[in-house]
Amino acid sequence: MKKRVLITGAAGFLGSHLCDRFIKEGYRVVAMDNLITGDLKNIEHLFPLEQFEFYHTDVSNYVHVAGELDYILHFASPASPIDYLKIPIQTLKVGSLGTHNLLGLAKAKNARILIASTSEIYGDPLVHPQSEDYYGNVNTIGPRGVYDEAKRFQESITMAYHRFHGLETRIVRIFNTYGPRMRLNDGRVIPAFMGQALRGEDITVFGDGKQTRSFCYVDDQVEGIYRLLLSDYSDPVNIGNPHEITIGDFAKEIIELTGTDQKVVYKELPQDDPLKRKPDISLAKELLNWEPRINREEGMRITFEYFKTLSKEDLEKREHKDFTKHIRR
Repeated sequence: MKKRVLITGAAGFLGSHLCDRFIKEGYRVVAMDNLITGDLKNIEHLFPLEQFEFYHTDVSNYVHVAGELDYILHFASPASPIDYLKIPIQTLKVGSLGTHNLLGLAKAKNARILIASTSEIYGDPLVHPQSEDYYGNVNTIGPRGVYDEAKRFQESITMAYHRFHGLETRIVRIFNTYGPRMRLNDGRVIPAFMGQALRGEDITVFGDGKQTRSFCYVDDQVEGIYRLLLSDYSDPVNIGNPHEITIGDFAKEIIELTGTDQKVVYKELPQDDPLKRKPDISLAKELLNWEPRINREEGMRITFEYFKTLSKEDLEKREHKDFTKHIRR
């Protein structure tokens, strides 16, 4: 009988690619999303499949799945600053209450659960590159703390369930990931730069452009997550691409890739924005025999081709999501 996996945040960028991968691997996929930041267009191609089912559910409130489950992947959460700064309470709740609900479900179903953590748990790191044994440098009460602390709590409660209940748990610390299905105006640097290039706008760099990021193509990220789920390792594992670039140099790369002639303009760096971001993936290499295969040039080309297929209406939208109906005052 086919194994059955629950994927939360399934209509999001990374969640939808995970749905594709597990369908490809022969699993039955139960997808959940409250569609605050996700989009059904990302998974509509899966709806006709008998082995795919979707539930419009907020896992922060309650989670129920009838029948057996073999695996749970918890990827429900806003992931871009523009989102989690607008819906800070929901971000904290899905990382805490949502994770608690899903750990309880995993315990009831005797399922293995993998939770999506983030490089943001390292904050603005004082150690470079960041390895899993680094505890981080996080401003708990700063604007970005709602995301950082939600993920740090998520890791803590997951390990508590592992140690106290003997639950099979996995924790992936995801570094900057990109590819098709990213929201064009979600505030992250890759869609922001590409959107500006396609609209003929100046490229906006925050700070002096010397801060660094390390970008991992989505197929490589999904492969690492898949291998981690099926491993026997319960502590956190970094999955990301260690090839680092400054944001200033990256802006020049985007202008060259898109063939546009924008100038680069500089604006003030947001509070607590990390100045360095580069994963140490030694553990993933040793444990999972994993490392990224797709270089930045190829991955960015594929991603740009995707953005070029968007309608003029989608391209001109400055903000894709209206959160007002989800916010309780």
